[in-house]
Amino acid sequence: MDRNAALDLLKSRVEADNLFKHSIAAEAIMRALARRLGHDEERWGLAGLLHDLDYAETQNDPSRHGLVTAEILQGKGLDEEIVQAIKAHNAEALGLTRQTPLDLALTCAETMTGMVVATALVYPDKKIKSVKAKSIVKRMKEKQFARGVSRELIMLCEKLGVPLSEFAALSIEAMSKIDEELGL
Repeated sequence: MDRNAALDLLKSRVEADNLFKHSIAAEAIMRALARRLGHDEERWGLAGLLHDLDYAETQNDPSRHGLVTAEILQGKGLDEEIVQAIKAHNAEALGLTRQTPLDLALTCAETMTGMVVATALVYPDKKIKSVKAKSIVKRMKEKQFARGVSRELIMLCEKLGVPLSEFAALSIEAMSKIDEELGL
């Protein structure tokens, strides 16, 4: 599956604008992480783009989130490691263990999108390009800020050998490149 086919599939399954934006933001961070870590940018980007295909139908049943996406992707020529990473981004609810760099990367990347957006929204101009990595690091320590964003999952970046401050900078830069698509 190439990016165009993945994007078509995403558009056919995801109606909510915020979920679509989350998916392309996760893709952008995943591509940047792949470059940073020496992995296949296309493969990692697909994982980011497709990870929440089933969210609309599984949001009230976390024990199915990721599994339904795996079913949707079956027979579409997607690498099994990508499908496994998509399931592993919901490891806690599915009783899975994140094992590969792709598993870890997808989880921390898709979670970081929320922290970057939340931080941008407290800036006067509400622009991602205004966000600084040190602001992300500072906000990570504020438990009441973006309460729904798991700091623990973002910190998986360190298991990849990427310190939080570097991961924050990488994420901001990646999302800044698509800021118009994100509306931020």
